[in-house]
Amino acid sequence: MNKQRPRSVLGALIRQQRELAELPMREFAKVVGISNPYLSQIERGLRAPSDAVLESIAETLDTSADELYRMAGFVERPASSDDESADLGAAIEAAMELTSAQRRAMLEIYRSFLDANIVRRTRAE
Repeated sequence: MNKQRPRSVLGALIRQQRELAELPMREFAKVVGISNPYLSQIERGLRAPSDAVLESIAETLDTSADELYRMAGFVERPASSDDESADLGAAIEAAMELTSAQRRAMLEIYRSFLDANIVRRTRAE
């Protein structure tokens, strides 16, 4: 697999999301807490952001780092063949003692943990 391609896709995705939010590069870099040249390198796919920087970028864009990874193609969730995983998701959805917003939040947190583990395994390879 070409390591440059996902990094380029992630950078282009960050640029696209920044532009959709109508944030100039200098302002965005300042809010994220990084230099303008570093942000430019990330957006052009020349450098990969650290986990902390990506978290800050995601927060500024009102999303999660896991969602950015997923949108950039870093994470491909395997088909749900794991019965325990499917059972837990179904149990959360069936928990009527929780509000629908609480169930959605729990499912989102659960899925983000699964995706984060996939990202970590992918990076380790």
